[in-house]
Amino acid sequence: MELIIIVYILVFIIFGLVAFSVLQLKLAGIKVKDFWSFIQANQMLDKLYAFSKRYEAMSPQEQVIFLSEAEKVFEAFDKIPDMVWEDEYRKYSQVVDTYRNIRLARWNVQNTSNNK
Repeated sequence: MELIIIVYILVFIIFGLVAFSVLQLKLAGIKVKDFWSFIQANQMLDKLYAFSKRYEAMSPQEQVIFLSEAEKVFEAFDKIPDMVWEDEYRKYSQVVDTYRNIRLARWNVQNTSNNK
């Protein structure tokens, strides 16, 4: 009987913590769905950061994948206030720089082939 009471109390505490977290997100003006996509984007940012260090060696297909995944990360990060992810700013900045470099290189190649 005591075990059941302890389990109920623990479940109640867990639901209380989840409700408190959701309330904090709502008060900060963040939707729970946006925050969840931010968490997933943050994991993807780590992978993109590793790729961004070697972007010169990427094949055209890898560049396209990098660009599409980076755009998803940028979209998720745009929905979250900067103060939440300021610890990840260095990685984010590196991925943005690589994104710009790849876009510029692809644009140059496209314009060069169109002018011929």
